[in-house]
Amino acid sequence: MFETENYLLQRIKKTPIHLTLLDPEKSNPKKSSELAKLAESAGSAAIMIGGSTLISQHDLDEVIKAIKQKVKIPIILFPGNISGISKYADAVWFMSLLNSDNSYFITGAQALAAPIIQRYGLEPIPLGYIIVGEGGTAGIVGRAQAIPYNKPEVAALYALAAQYFGMRFVYLEAGSGAKEPVPAKMIKTVRKHLDIPLIVGGGLRKASDVKRAVEAGANIIVTGTLFEKEPLIKEKLSEIIKAMKIK
Repeated sequence: MFETENYLLQRIKKTPIHLTLLDPEKSNPKKSSELAKLAESAGSAAIMIGGSTLISQHDLDEVIKAIKQKVKIPIILFPGNISGISKYADAVWFMSLLNSDNSYFITGAQALAAPIIQRYGLEPIPLGYIIVGEGGTAGIVGRAQAIPYNKPEVAALYALAAQYFGMRFVYLEAGSGAKEPVPAKMIKTVRKHLDIPLIVGGGLRKASDVKRAVEAGANIIVTGTLFEKEPLIKEKLSEIIKAMKIK
């Protein structure tokens, strides 16, 4: 039941790891599978599938089935809503948007999704999701009270609450396409109070940004927008992963 989670934890013990986020709304199955293969060959530890807006169940399933034919690394769902769940994935981030002002994104969607996840036999990985800075589309859709970058202590409060709730990962999200990544000071402050793995994503476009995030205490780095716009994707991703000292 905990195969994917244990895989991530074992990888983290050795070195910080990179996960590639693909949005099924922005790519067809063939293109998504090609991108996933590139990510795997560059050193990504897993593929995350999800977006902040809705996608049809059929399209989501087709994207995941195509990716599974190309890669051996796990496919983890990163759902923006209950429509983002597919029986063809390996696991799902069972995530609660802790700083939303709408209870639907804290416990409502989760209650609706739980029986679907159980029926599909998906592996749920409990995740405390915290939106900071700009927040992007995820912040707007999720009605988040985004934590300002100059308030790292507030992010730490939410992260510690996630740990005490029993969540096994915490994700600091700056939002897809954010102008600036999560500051090193915020990551360091959260890491100081946290005993569980810390994921950081949003606005990470350069190897130097990733290196700072890892040095500040991030265990997992997520990049996604890179795959939508960046030329020479494999080379750029390899550079980012090398900056994390992944072997």
